Amino acid sequence: MASALRTGNQTKPEVRRVVISGYYGFRNSGDEAVLKSILFALAEEGKAQGVTIEPIVLSIDPAWTTQMYGVKAAHRMRLREVIGAIRASDGLISGGGSLLQDATGALTIPYYTGVIKLAQLLRKPTFIYAQGIGPVNRRWMDPLIRGVMKRSAYVSVRDAESAALLGRLGVSSDRIDIVPDPVMGLPLPQDGAAASGAGAAAAGAAPQDGAQAPVVGVSLRHWRKDEADLARAADALGALARSRAVRLRFLPFHTPSDQETSKWVMERLGELGPGSSAELVDAGDDPQRMLLEVSKCDMLFGMRLHALIYAANQSVPMLGLSYDPKIDQFLKRLGLTAIGTTEALDPEAFSKAAAALIDQPETWLAAHRAAIEQLKQEARIPAKQIVGLLRHTNRGERPK
Repeated sequence: MASALRTGNQTKPEVRRVVISGYYGFRNSGDEAVLKSILFALAEEGKAQGVTIEPIVLSIDPAWTTQMYGVKAAHRMRLREVIGAIRASDGLISGGGSLLQDATGALTIPYYTGVIKLAQLLRKPTFIYAQGIGPVNRRWMDPLIRGVMKRSAYVSVRDAESAALLGRLGVSSDRIDIVPDPVMGLPLPQDGAAASGAGAAAAGAAPQDGAQAPVVGVSLRHWRKDEADLARAADALGALARSRAVRLRFLPFHTPSDQETSKWVMERLGELGPGSSAELVDAGDDPQRMLLEVSKCDMLFGMRLHALIYAANQSVPMLGLSYDPKIDQFLKRLGLTAIGTTEALDPEAFSKAAAALIDQPETWLAAHRAAIEQLKQEARIPAKQIVGLLRHTNRGERPK
């Protein structure tokens, strides 16, 4: 099918409507960054292929999503709205993020596979966009995943472990693309520019005695009920801030929970050394503003996956704290291992490793620049494949 319609002497790009299903509208910075990255990639690839992509996002807060991204949205929990959106579309994208896992509860996988299955029953092509699959501990969920994956027109996952899990479920490996998280392709806001060192000090208010200190971004989340992991993180950060002057900038990726977690850790840092300071950032809801904050760090200590992905996106040296296999899987793609886990974190080892990144960032960049650039290039693969498939989809008759 031609990708454009000729009207008079002008060529008008064809329009393809696509529903996007994910964990959207909850104002989780990481998931919102995934959505913004997908929207950006689809728009850019549509332009390259002569197709106008019109997204319809399934969101828990459609009005907020429309206001934030300028796209149509439907309520993800109202079946009539979901069906209407899918009927009016040319296909459905599921992803990205960790949608098909049961660590967060027994309803997650049935919901997301149910949306995919609904689109397939309505004879719409379905596309899996850079998902992280697993863990899947309830075996009765295996057929749900296998069934929708086998009937999807395109499947991509964000790591080899996810591909291997799908393989064990019976999905042929030759149907699966292994690609990076979409956020590796997210650009800075147009009015922003990356900075580090002294430039980072201008990013927000800070005590004067710490204004010129190296900026250490910190992204932590609540995980253990006894908060022992956060106590160890506070000990490690406190040790660093007493050994040298640093500016600790706590970056809450999921509000308000990460804000409360950051405040808890800040209260337990203890007395900081001369020239050191700690502060809590309010980057707002726009993922690109948080990306800009990360770009202004000299290094980042991250527990949130997307904090680490943001750092890689902006070539900021990082130390990861693992609470989930997805952290280790991402770090592995960069040739890194976690500095600690929710079970163990040595303050002295952390302080030494952080100091090395602060003092010799060029060494870290030389070792990991090639891997970062490759991930950035590969992040656009799903959008290219999906737009190409949508171009050749027979739209047929759609309800108005």
